[in-house]
Amino acid sequence: MSRRLPSTPFALLAALWLAGCATPMAPPPLADGTLPAPVVQAMAQAGLAADSLGAVALPLDHAAKAWHYRSGVPMQPGSAMKLVTTVVLLDRLGGTHTGHTRLLAAGPVVGGVLQGDLVLQGGADPDFGIAPWWLLLRELRDQGITRISGDLVLDRHRYRPARLDIGVPPFDERPESWWNVIPDALPIDLGLQTLELVADHSTLRARVKPALAGLRVDTSRMALNDKPCTNWSDDWVTPLRLDEPGAAPAAAPGAVLVLQGAFPRGCTRNENLQAVDRTRHAGLVFAQTWRELGGQWDGRVREADAAAPETLVVLAQHRSRPWGEMLRTMVKTSDNTLARLAFLELGVPAMAAQPQATTLDLARQAVQGWYAQQGIEAPGLVVDNGSGLSRSERISAQTLAQTVAWAWRSRHAPDVLMTLPVAGVDGTMRNRLKDSPAAGVARLKTGTLRNVRALVGVAVDPQGRSWALAAMINSDEHIAAGRAVLDLLVDRVARGDLARPGR
Repeated sequence: MSRRLPSTPFALLAALWLAGCATPMAPPPLADGTLPAPVVQAMAQAGLAADSLGAVALPLDHAAKAWHYRSGVPMQPGSAMKLVTTVVLLDRLGGTHTGHTRLLAAGPVVGGVLQGDLVLQGGADPDFGIAPWWLLLRELRDQGITRISGDLVLDRHRYRPARLDIGVPPFDERPESWWNVIPDALPIDLGLQTLELVADHSTLRARVKPALAGLRVDTSRMALNDKPCTNWSDDWVTPLRLDEPGAAPAAAPGAVLVLQGAFPRGCTRNENLQAVDRTRHAGLVFAQTWRELGGQWDGRVREADAAAPETLVVLAQHRSRPWGEMLRTMVKTSDNTLARLAFLELGVPAMAAQPQATTLDLARQAVQGWYAQQGIEAPGLVVDNGSGLSRSERISAQTLAQTVAWAWRSRHAPDVLMTLPVAGVDGTMRNRLKDSPAAGVARLKTGTLRNVRALVGVAVDPQGRSWALAAMINSDEHIAAGRAVLDLLVDRVARGDLARPGR
C-alpha cells in the first residue's frame, strides 16, 4: 500500500524534502545569504526565482547571530505593513487612545423641538454602528426632544479632506467589497451593510440587513447558475446604485441596489458590502430609527461644509473601545478599514501645525519620523495607507524585523504580541503550520496581494529562544506557492536550522 502524502501545501513540500533525505539529520548552521535546503527545493519546484524572496531572522533574547537573505531589499509587504501601523500607533498615541461620535445641537431646544440642525460629528469611532446610534437617539428622546426642525448634518472634518474616498480609483475589480472601504472620521458600521442572498431552485431573494425603509434590492438582472455555493462569487458583478424614483427631496432619499451577474441555486450567503452611498445610508438609518423612537424630522441629510464649531451643545456621545483592544481584531483578521483608520489617526496631532497638509500625508510623515527617532534604518521605505492594500508601499525584511525587535524590548510588547495571529490556532494563521513545531507558538502577521506573500512576527526555536522573523516574496508568477514556501521557512526556524553561535 502506498503512503499517503499530507494534503496541505506546507506539509507536502516538507514531505517531499524529507523523502529525499536518506538519513535525516540536523543541517549545519546557515551562513548569511544561504537558504535552508528545503526552502531552496520548494522555491525551485514552485517556479519562484531565488531573488523573489527577502528574509531575516534576528535574535531577540539571546546571543546567537542573525540570519539574512536579501534582507535589505525594499519589497511590497501586503498586510504585513499593519504591524508597522500597530507599533507606531501604540508608541505615538498609546493603547488607551479612543474614538468618539457626538450628536450636537446647532440650535436651541424649545418645547421638545430642536430648532436647527442636528450634527452627527465623527471622531474616528470604529465601534459606531446602528445599535450605538439607536442609543444616542434614545438619549435625545429621554431629554424630551420629539422633533428636529433642521437637517441631519454629517461632520467628517476630523480628517483633511473629509471624504478621502471621493475620486479614488478602485483598487481591484470588487470596489464594493469590505476590504476596499476607504474610511472617514464617521465610519458607520465601518461603511458596510450586510446583504443576504437566498436562492432556491428557481428564485433568488435578497435583502439588506437590518432592513431600511427607502432601500430596495433589485434582483431582476441576476440569473441563477448550477455552480457550487463555494464558488458563489465566480459570476458576481459589481452592483449598481440608483436613486429611488420619486423619492421625496425633503426626506432622506431612497436608493435601489441592483444586483448583477449570477448566483448558485440552493445557496445562502451573507456578505458585508459597500452597498449604499455613505451619506444616503446615514440618512436612511437616521430617518427610520428616529421614526421608530417616535420622533419627527423636517429636514434632509447633508454633509457639513466645515467642522462643527466647538460652541455647539453636545446632546449625546458614544466612545469606542481603546485602540489597544481594537488592534487585536485589526491584525488578527487583517482588517484593512481599521488599519487605514488607525493610520489616519497618526496624522491628526500635526494637523493644526500644518493646515495645508492632508491627514494622510501627515500620517506618512509620522511613520517616517518614528523610524528616524528610533534609529531604525528604513532604506526605500514607502508608506501609503498603513493597511498594506497598496501597490506602492515598500519596506525591507530587515526594517520589518527590527520593528518587531523594537516592540519586543518596549513597554508595548504584550500589546503587540496579543495582536499577532498564532500559527495553526487563530486569525489569518489558523489553518497554517498545523503540523510544524511552530504551531501554537509562532505569532505572525500575514501579507497577501496578487503578487505578494509575506510573514512577520516572532518564532521560537527548539532551545526556546525567540526570533524576530520577516520574510516576503514578490513575484508576478507562481505567487500562490509562496505561502507554503514562507511556512517552510518558519518551520526551519522552529526546528533550529537557522541558529548560529554568537561571537
